[in-house]
Amino acid sequence: MTDVFIDPSPANFAAFKALPRDEPIHMLNLLRYRELAEYPEGHQHHGNGWSGRRAYQEYGKTSGPIFSRVGGSIVWRGAFQTMVTGQDDMRWDDGFVAQYPNSGAFFEMIKDPDYQLAVMNRTAALVDSRLVRFKPGEAGEGFG
Repeated sequence: MTDVFIDPSPANFAAFKALPRDEPIHMLNLLRYRELAEYPEGHQHHGNGWSGRRAYQEYGKTSGPIFSRVGGSIVWRGAFQTMVTGQDDMRWDDGFVAQYPNSGAFFEMIKDPDYQLAVMNRTAALVDSRLVRFKPGEAGEGFG
């Protein structure tokens, strides 16, 4: 398998922080779950036999109130079916687009102490992921 990613690299996060902070953003999330979640020893969920999908559901449950409080919402969600363009062995279990009123709201969320506890569930759940920032555009006909 090629490179896998769970957290942003310092360079990618610096590029994210350098973008405008006062405009709405969309964050494309692509998720590939572990067969079994991998919690660190001593964590309350270590050894409980949860699937990666179940651990990600726990992440959603524990981070959801913070996400909502900062003004976040899900604007699209889908389940992977097949790769049309890209590496044949690359697959995603789920994908969604999260909308934030601005990147400041995203920063507020990730700095929240309760979110930092919740994100351990995300880390335990995923074997690979992508998080891609987009500037929302107008929907309409055509591709261009």
